[in-house]
Amino acid sequence: QVQLVESGGGLVQAGGSLRLSCAASGSIFSINYMGWYRQAPGKQRELVASITSSGSTNYADSVKGRFTISRDNAKNTVYLQMNSLKPEDTAVYVCNARKTIVQLYWGQGTQVTVSS
Repeated sequence: QVQLVESGGGLVQAGGSLRLSCAASGSIFSINYMGWYRQAPGKQRELVASITSSGSTNYADSVKGRFTISRDNAKNTVYLQMNSLKPEDTAVYVCNARKTIVQLYWGQGTQVTVSS
C-alpha cells in the first residue's frame, strides 16, 4: 500500500500563491506517475498537473504558466507551486500516485480557497 499525505492548502486572496506538498510512504517502489487533481463543488474531478518518474510534466490548460509541479525523490514528495491564484482555482486538491493502470492511490485532499 501507498499512503499519501497532502499539506499546504488554505485561504489566499486572488493573485496570491500557495505550495502544496504530497508526501508518499509505504510501498512506494514502482510508482511511475504522480499527479494533482482537484474537485470543486458540483464539478467533476479534473487533472491539474502530473509528473512521471522520468520528470515529464503535464498541465491542464487552465493552470499552464501559473502552476508548477515538481518532485523531491529523496523526500518522496511531490509539490505543486500555485501562483497567480484565481477564485476559480478554489477546490479540494487531491494527490494521486500510480504504479499501474489499476494500482492507483489517493490522498485525503487539502482545501484551497481563493477569495476575490
